[in-house]
Amino acid sequence: MKNNILKLSVLSLFAIFAFSCKGEKENKVETSEAQEKMESEAAVTTYNADADATKIDWEASKLTGNHTGYLHISKGYINLNNSNEIEGGEFALDMSTITVTDLEEGDGKENLEAHLKGTVEDKKGDFFNITEYPTGNFVVTGMNETDGKTWLEGNLTLLETTKNIKFPVNISLEGDKMVLQSETFTIDRTEWGINFRSKSMFPNIGDKVIYDDISLTVYLEATKS
Repeated sequence: MKNNILKLSVLSLFAIFAFSCKGEKENKVETSEAQEKMESEAAVTTYNADADATKIDWEASKLTGNHTGYLHISKGYINLNNSNEIEGGEFALDMSTITVTDLEEGDGKENLEAHLKGTVEDKKGDFFNITEYPTGNFVVTGMNETDGKTWLEGNLTLLETTKNIKFPVNISLEGDKMVLQSETFTIDRTEWGINFRSKSMFPNIGDKVIYDDISLTVYLEATKS
């Protein structure tokens, strides 16, 4: 009997620990106020992004599980100097391309995508409201090398809010092609005013909570202009 009680206690503690840690992500981004756009005085080579091949993978969690998906850009470019270092760039995020990948058609996929896009009449303000805010934006403000990693800095605009963020990236070049891929990093959605079912905004939300952290991974393909 004591052994059974002990086992139940251990399982209960494990469950509490798991729920308390769920939603905590690695590479948490620290935001700052918007910075000046990066402009180069030296000669640069411009690489134009392939909108179809470029995507941002995302993962969001709630108490009872998680959802994954991606979105595309509509256009963008990256400038590299003669040392193949980033010297500027800008991307328009096409919020209408928000796609859910963990659900099948007819199993809630369409409903969740519509909710995220804000195309459901009484839920426009819950997440991204693409009717009023069809695009997001990322403008490069800097690049630096720290701890053996290349960090890309930029102003991320979602809805009406712009915050400066930085995240680690790897760049590879082959002929006229460039691939930029980030490590997975996380942002706090509430810093951009996306507060729906946030425990930090609504402490009494209970088991309907959706965690504030969203994991993002950027994959960019571009061609020399």
